[in-house]
Amino acid sequence: MLVMGLMSGTSADGIDVALVQVGGAPPKLRSELLHHTTMRMPGAVRTEVLRIAEGGGCTAGEISQLNFRLGAAFGEAAVAACREFRVALSRVELIGSHGQTIFHQGRRVLFLGRATASTTQIGEPAMIAAITGITTVGDFRPADVAAGGQGAPLVPYVDWLLYRDEKLGRVSLNLGGIGNVTVLPAGAKASQVLAFDTGPGNMLIDALVAHFTRGKQRYDRGARLARQGQVIAPLLKALLRDPYLKLGPPKSTGREYYGRAYFQELLRLGKRHRARRNDLIRTTTEFTVDSVVGALKRFVLRKTKVQQLIVSGGGARNPLILAQLTAALSPMEVLPSSRLGVPEEAKEAYAFALLAYETWNRRAGNLPSATGARNGAVLGKICYAG
Repeated sequence: MLVMGLMSGTSADGIDVALVQVGGAPPKLRSELLHHTTMRMPGAVRTEVLRIAEGGGCTAGEISQLNFRLGAAFGEAAVAACREFRVALSRVELIGSHGQTIFHQGRRVLFLGRATASTTQIGEPAMIAAITGITTVGDFRPADVAAGGQGAPLVPYVDWLLYRDEKLGRVSLNLGGIGNVTVLPAGAKASQVLAFDTGPGNMLIDALVAHFTRGKQRYDRGARLARQGQVIAPLLKALLRDPYLKLGPPKSTGREYYGRAYFQELLRLGKRHRARRNDLIRTTTEFTVDSVVGALKRFVLRKTKVQQLIVSGGGARNPLILAQLTAALSPMEVLPSSRLGVPEEAKEAYAFALLAYETWNRRAGNLPSATGARNGAVLGKICYAG
């Protein structure tokens, strides 16, 4: 099948589109990335997504409207991407859309007298199907939550399909807004895969850059700002006391934890430690690296021999992060995912194309060892076109 994957990450700064040729069945599923691009997220839509995702007040009506407005944006991005790829829409047989997470409570908490976990992604897949004329799979996470899992991370199933190796132990690290790892021991079966969110990826760094440049820059291109600063050791020590970092897997997190309130506390700590702009960006960059390295040393490397760390997501374009990971994890080889055939910025859209294909074939797309679910679950909801 020719399948398109759509992905908008925690930062909601664009819609990643991947066109994938896929066939066969696990463990011998065959896939090839044919094209990928990133389409702009409409500015007003992004602003409202971030406001609601960070707990801003809203009505049920506003969420409903945003769900359909965002679905239209995804559908239009799919149409525009096919035009850019010079591929007729009629050739695409299936779309997999992750949607935009506006709330994620992976661990059960007491709610109205019952322990409850939940997750909400918007970007109505019925709108995507209507605009493109292509059957669309969306809303992947709830089936895993209903099976007792955290609903995240889901990409580990695809990491296992793409990166498992009989001789090499590997860790796939995605650094989007949030950092997450998939641990693939040498010769791993699907049931042996471990995965979890490590903590902040680019989210806090990007927020600082946007704050200090008054929105003129959205991220620290080439780590230029961080390189001009110094690590403030007492501030870094305070950040590393974050209780999330000590939680054992399975675990997941997002903007509801590392969003506006956390960012305001970061600014407050920066002032207390008299950190200049670039010092605060440098220290927060180090915090991201240390949260990954600490997670690997605490939960992975004591039990599993790992030779390679494969890095994808926006953080893979930050040379300072890559250099610090390489130094901290030596002699482990640190390499971008493009070295293994999947461009860093296309990885998650690629993943949801493959997950949609598995759903279409009525096969489970979660890994209980990664999410904590009681069983494998067929993910997503299918919206037929016409």
